[in-house]
Amino acid sequence: MSIRKPRGLEQIPWLYDGLCCLMEAAGLARWRAWLTGGARGLTLDVGCGTGRNLPRFGAAVRAIGLDPSAEVLRRARRRAPRVPLVQGRAEALPFRDGAFDTVVSGLVFCSVGEPTRGLVEVRRVLRRGGEIRMLEHVRSGRPWTARIQDWIQPCWTRVSGGCHPNRDTEHAVEAAGFTIEPTTRRAQGTLRRFSARPRPVQ
Repeated sequence: MSIRKPRGLEQIPWLYDGLCCLMEAAGLARWRAWLTGGARGLTLDVGCGTGRNLPRFGAAVRAIGLDPSAEVLRRARRRAPRVPLVQGRAEALPFRDGAFDTVVSGLVFCSVGEPTRGLVEVRRVLRRGGEIRMLEHVRSGRPWTARIQDWIQPCWTRVSGGCHPNRDTEHAVEAAGFTIEPTTRRAQGTLRRFSARPRPVQ
């Protein structure tokens, strides 16, 4: 059964891929290489979309892609025919506790309906010592840019099909029980990349 969400740029696979191609030519490809290059063991690509990350994983990585849209998963299947693909939402991951060594998230949590719940689910499915590797665009640290993001958010969220440009994803990750590894963090404009590990339960 198809999981419905508002249709926008993110749900039109050919258009989304075209925009990603432009962004990758402008430098995003290096960030994607970092995102996938550090994955180890059984890896979940949460919000895999059209599968742009999937061919980039190393030969020793066993990847699984997950996305709520059947349409974009069909395109991901053509891009990575041997990778298992699952239709589902970040907020309700259909996997057992501690299943994965690595979770990667590439430009995903801006569009997750309930990001806090999604991050709690990611923490649940990570094994002890596992990590989440994230590449996201986030709320700007510059007040005037953040105000612009707040202003355009309602319209942009409708047009894009769910993207919220003003989310403070780094704060959300820490609030969900992760510790960001500072040596992995890089910032460029509103883009961030970093890895994080679940904090031990007290």
